Amino acid sequence: MVVCVRAVVRVLVLQAAWALGGGQVRYSVPEEAKGGTVVGRLAQDLGLEAGEAEARRLRLVAQGRRASVEVSGASGALVVSSRLDREELCGKSAPCALRLEVLLERPLRVFHVEVEVTDINDNAPLFPAAAKNLSIAESSLPGSRFPLEGASDADIGANAQLSYALSPSEHFGIEEENSDSRSKSLFLVLRKSLDRESLAEHRLVLTAIDGGRPALTGTVELLVSVLDANDNAPQFNQSVYNARLSEDASEGNLVARVSATDPDEGRNRELMYWIDTFNPSTASGIFSIDAKSGEIRLTGSMDFETVSLYELHVKAQDKGMPPLSGHCKVVVEVLDVNDNAPEVWVTSLSVPVPEDASVGTVVALLSVSDRDSGANGRVRCAVWPPAPFGLVATFAGSYSLVLREALDRERVSEYEVEVRAEDGGAPPLRASRGLRVPVSDVNDNAPAFAQAVYTVLARENNAAGAELARLWARDPDEAGNGRVSYSVAEGGAGAGAGSGAGSGWRPASSYVSVDAESGRLWALRPLDYEELQVLQFEVRAVDAGEPPLCGNATVQLFVVDENDNAPALLPPAGGGPGSWAAGEVVAKIRAVDADSGYNAWLRYELWEPRGKGPFRVGLYSGEVSTARALEEADGPRQRLLIVVRDHGEPSRSATATLSVSLVEGAEAALSAAGGAAAAAAATNVWLVVAICAVSSLFLLAVVLYGASRWAPRAAVLAGPGPATLVCASEVGSWSYSQRQSRSLCVADGAGKSDLMVFSPNCPPPPGPAAENENASAEKGPSLSPYSSGTVGCPLFFYFFSLPVNVAMALNGTWPYSEVNRDLLGEVPLFQGKGNQ
Repeated sequence: MVVCVRAVVRVLVLQAAWALGGGQVRYSVPEEAKGGTVVGRLAQDLGLEAGEAEARRLRLVAQGRRASVEVSGASGALVVSSRLDREELCGKSAPCALRLEVLLERPLRVFHVEVEVTDINDNAPLFPAAAKNLSIAESSLPGSRFPLEGASDADIGANAQLSYALSPSEHFGIEEENSDSRSKSLFLVLRKSLDRESLAEHRLVLTAIDGGRPALTGTVELLVSVLDANDNAPQFNQSVYNARLSEDASEGNLVARVSATDPDEGRNRELMYWIDTFNPSTASGIFSIDAKSGEIRLTGSMDFETVSLYELHVKAQDKGMPPLSGHCKVVVEVLDVNDNAPEVWVTSLSVPVPEDASVGTVVALLSVSDRDSGANGRVRCAVWPPAPFGLVATFAGSYSLVLREALDRERVSEYEVEVRAEDGGAPPLRASRGLRVPVSDVNDNAPAFAQAVYTVLARENNAAGAELARLWARDPDEAGNGRVSYSVAEGGAGAGAGSGAGSGWRPASSYVSVDAESGRLWALRPLDYEELQVLQFEVRAVDAGEPPLCGNATVQLFVVDENDNAPALLPPAGGGPGSWAAGEVVAKIRAVDADSGYNAWLRYELWEPRGKGPFRVGLYSGEVSTARALEEADGPRQRLLIVVRDHGEPSRSATATLSVSLVEGAEAALSAAGGAAAAAAATNVWLVVAICAVSSLFLLAVVLYGASRWAPRAAVLAGPGPATLVCASEVGSWSYSQRQSRSLCVADGAGKSDLMVFSPNCPPPPGPAAENENASAEKGPSLSPYSSGTVGCPLFFYFFSLPVNVAMALNGTWPYSEVNRDLLGEVPLFQGKGNQ
C-alpha cells in the first residue's frame, strides 16, 4: 500500500513538474563525447520504474537531423550513439540544442527532450592564407596603418575570442580596432621609418590566440617589401591591385579603383590615370579606366576558358613639368563558372563483339573533357548499365570500354550502352554518349530436345506414311548455327521366328522416318503388334554451325495392340466312355488368340443348350464337365455349342460344336478292359524308349546348362516373338505354353488335363544380368517376354522330370484334379498369347 501511494505521489509530482516546465527535459553534453556516454537518466527523470522503460518501449524520434543519441533499452538512459560535433550540427549558432521527441506506449505519451551540445576548444584559429605579401614605400611615415585580414575560429564563446601577437620587430606592431561590425579590424602599424637600402624585406609572423583552455593558435607569415620612394612622383597606395570577377559578370561592373598621391602642391599634384599596357592585348576591348577617378570598369565579356588572368599596367602621371609618373598593376583573376558541360567522344569502336570474347576485351576507346577548371572541370564517368561492360581510365581524359562479364548472345543479342559524364560543379552539368554494341553469334549451343526420351504410342495396322509424332529440338543460336536438321541415328528391332517376317535384325529406318526439317516422325509401313511390340531408336539433331553440334533423343515406340485376331480353336481333348458323376470333366475346348492382353484373354460360354442341361463349361478353363449325374431322359446324344470370345473392343469370337454320345455301362466296361490291356502292353515299350531318349537329352541339357552358366552372357534383345507365360505362386513358378500341352484320356474314368511342367524358383546367377533383372523388377514388368536369368534351372528340371511325366501320362496316374486344379483353378491369364 505504501509503495502504491509513493508511486501515485511521484506521478503527480512529475506531472506538476512537466506542467511547470512546459513538458521538456533538458540535458547537456559536451561535443566529441565518446559513444556510450550517459547524457541523462531519461527513464528515471520521466518517473518510470525499473524495467518499465523497456516494457513500455521508451524510444526517441529525431526531428529533421541525425540525433546522435539513443535510449538504452535496458536502463532507459539517454546515451551518445555517434560522434557529436557542435560545429557540424549548429555551426556558429549558440546555444546548440538537439530537440527530440520521446514516445512511451501503453498508454501512448509524447515527451520533449532537449539536449544542449556544449562547445569545447577543438578548433584552432585559421588565417585565410599561410602567407601574405605587403609592399610599403620607404617614404611611409611612422604611424601608417596597413589593414590585415584576421583569422577565424569555428568555436564559439570564449573559445572563439581571438587575440593577436606579432613576432618581435622594431619597425612594425599590431593594432586591433573595434568597429560596429561583429569582427575586429586588424592593422599592421609602422613604428619606425623604413629604409629600403638597409632592409628591403621584412619577414614577420602574426599569431592568433583563442580564449580556450588550453589555448590554440594559428599563424600567418607576413612578407613586407619596402618600395623605393620618389619624392615628387605620384605614388599609388598599392603597387598591385588584385580583383576577382566571375566570367559571367555583366558589362559596367566595377573591377577596381586605383589611387595615387603626389606630395607636391598645385598643378604638380593633379593626376591623370590611364592603362599603359594590356596583357593580353585583347583586354583593351574588355577594360576601361576613368582618367580622373581611377575606376576600372568592365566593357566587354570574359571567358575563363579563353583567358583566366588579365594584367593591366596602370599609369598615374602628374601635370608637372616635366611630368612624373607612378605605376601600378591591376591583376584581374577570372573566376570559373560551370558553364561548360562535359564532352564525350568515341575515338574507336570495335563491333560486333563475339559472344565468346574474353573478359577484359577492349570494345571502344573514349575521350572525355570539360573546358571548365577546378571542380567544375573534374569529370566523373560511368557506364550504364553497369554490366557487362565497364570503364577503365587509361590516362587523363581517356577511357577504355572493356568487357567485365562473359557474353551470351542467346540471352542478350545487343546492348545499348550509355557512357555518362558529370562534372563537379554546383549544380553539376552532365553529358552522355550512346553506343550500340551488337553481339555476334558463335556456335556454342548444341540442339536440345524438349525431352530426353520420347514415348510414342502407335496403334498397329496404321497406314503407311501416318504421322506418329513431332520431335523438336531447340538451338538458340542464329542463322546456320541455329538451323537444325533431323535424322534417325540408330536403333532397331529383332524379328523372331514366330513373327512371320523371317529372322534377323531390322534397323529402325525400315519402320520409321523423320523429316529432316520439321522433325515429324512418319511410319514407313503398317505396324503389326504380333511382329513388333517395342521399337527403340535415337533421333539426332545437328545444326549447321562450324563445327556442327548435335543432340540426341531416344524414341521408344510402343505398338498398341488392336483386336485384329479372332480366337483360333485347337483339337479338343476328350474323355473316353464311362459313367460320369456330377463334376466329372468330359472334354476340354482349347483355343488361342494371337493378340495380347485383354485382346487375348479368352472366355468360354455354353451357347446351346441353354437352361439346366447336364453339362457346363469352365468360363476361363474351357473344361466341359457334367453339371449333374446323367439320366436316361437326357437321351443318347448331346450336342453342345460353345462360343469362345476375347475381351477386346469390339470382341472377336469363334464357335465350337461338341458332340457327346452316351453308351451303356457294360459296353463301357468291356471297352475299358480291352483298352487297359492294350495300353499296358504298349506302355512298357514306350516307357523304355522314353527313358532312353530323355536320358540322352538330360546329358545334353547338363552340358548346355554348364555352358550357359559360366559362359559370358550376351545382352538379351527384346524383340517380337511368341511369349511364354510365366506366373508366380506360393509353390513356385510355372510355365504354360501350347507346345507342351497334351490331351490324355483313359478308359476307366474322367479325361485328364494337359501335361503341365513345373519348375522351381531358382535364384538368378550373380553378375550384371541379375542386377539388370533386379532393376527391371523394381521398375515394373519388362517389355521383353523372355527372361535371361533362369534359363538353366527350368531346362534342367524339365529334362529331369520328363520321364516321370511321360510315364505318369502313359499310365494315366497323374491326378490333375487334386494337384493342378489347386494350383491353377480358374485363374484368368492376362499376359499370354492365349489360353490353352
